[in-house]
Amino acid sequence: MRRFVIERDLPKIGDAGPEELKGAAKTSNDAIAKVGSVLWEHSYVTADKTFCIYQAEDEEAIRQHAAVSGFPATKITEILREISPATAD
Repeated sequence: MRRFVIERDLPKIGDAGPEELKGAAKTSNDAIAKVGSVLWEHSYVTADKTFCIYQAEDEEAIRQHAAVSGFPATKITEILREISPATAD
């Protein structure tokens, strides 16, 4: 499976409380169960966006998940490589 960063425009998501985020996670998990072929690793929440890391066969699977979940996939970018501070060693 390939890995992707999905940028989602979600105004005021940074103001969401624990119960709202729990509900969003459940909605995403339910969509994954319906769509299949995608795996959600984790997401970063900012003031008005989320940046989600997913594994999927292709971008179309990400788009299907977005349609079923109702969460926009504003921008989908494939991750080609990963580096970290340890890469310098």
